[in-house]
Amino acid sequence: MIHSLKLTNVGPSPHMEMEFGARLNIMTGDNGLGKSFLLDIIWWVLTRKWPQEVNSSLTAGKIALPRNKKAAATISSSFSGASGTQEIESSFKPKLQSWSQKAGRPPQPGFVFYAMADGGFAVWDPARNYWNAPRETGSERPASYVFSPKDVWDGLQKNDGSRLCNGLILDWASWQKERGTAFETLQRVMRCLSPAEEPIIPGELTRISLDDVRDMPTLRMPYGLDVPVVHASSGMRRIISLAYFLVWCWEEHKKAKDILGEPLENRAVLLLDEAESHLHPKWQRKIIPAILNVMKSLSPEVEVQLIASSHSPLIMSSLEPIFDARRDSWFDFDLRGETVELSKRAFFRRGTIGNWLTSEAFDLESSYSEEAEKAIREAG
Repeated sequence: MIHSLKLTNVGPSPHMEMEFGARLNIMTGDNGLGKSFLLDIIWWVLTRKWPQEVNSSLTAGKIALPRNKKAAATISSSFSGASGTQEIESSFKPKLQSWSQKAGRPPQPGFVFYAMADGGFAVWDPARNYWNAPRETGSERPASYVFSPKDVWDGLQKNDGSRLCNGLILDWASWQKERGTAFETLQRVMRCLSPAEEPIIPGELTRISLDDVRDMPTLRMPYGLDVPVVHASSGMRRIISLAYFLVWCWEEHKKAKDILGEPLENRAVLLLDEAESHLHPKWQRKIIPAILNVMKSLSPEVEVQLIASSHSPLIMSSLEPIFDARRDSWFDFDLRGETVELSKRAFFRRGTIGNWLTSEAFDLESSYSEEAEKAIREAG
């Protein structure tokens, strides 16, 4: 679990500090003020590698650079590791164009999962990505698993051609044929992540082309057809890829821990960028509470910390029944003149979506159209 983060001369603000809640952390603010940037930094703090450093095909997730190249830049953090609380400060080394790393045995922060806004995913699994420092002789384990959107569907390979992950299409089809625990879990997770009146239900496997020999998973649609997952809407693809990745990560973790003869991990940090991406309003109201419930359903013993960004008043409204100030936090980014300010705000129930639109989270003058808002202002 990450406890705190302090940035000096890094990102959109000269200085930024955050004290995280133990369970849920939500970030709001206009585009371009640093929410995704902060999620990338949290990933790096916990895993020691930038996403694009592991998978060069990504268009985001690049190394953070100093605001002012002539001034010192630091990233300080505090988080819980297997051996207790770790406090680490990294400084940027201009000649190396990299950030300093603490010498010796690297920290082990628990399971780290990152759902990126473009549909890519990343996971750092202490059973599969962790080793002592220096690295064990002959070890070829990856630093983490970082998937582009295409990799999520078609699989992830190492440079030597060996497979790290079969991908959603092949794994789903295999799990469905076996009718085992993995497929049961996938069905349960998809139902949990979708609205009760419109649950995502797998259909029968099919073929979509003479030139594609894969058995293709389908979705049983409300209008009675089984639609291949590759032809599903963007919103459904977002949900089923999230469901698949959560199940794949946990199933592979269990297998790895069984091989190692070790107990399952009991700590997990989930990073979720633009939680509402592609989702209809009724799905937006579901997503954050559902993810917390899904993680508990996968393993009740796991202590989960979720850090998410959002532009949606429906997301904020959905938190009203569950937000607990003792273990949850709301961070809001604002532009004051030419300075980005980060505020940790008190969470109040607003009652309606319109009230959230005019709150500090979104800073709108009203919930009307621009034209109506202008007319009201001129009439007053």
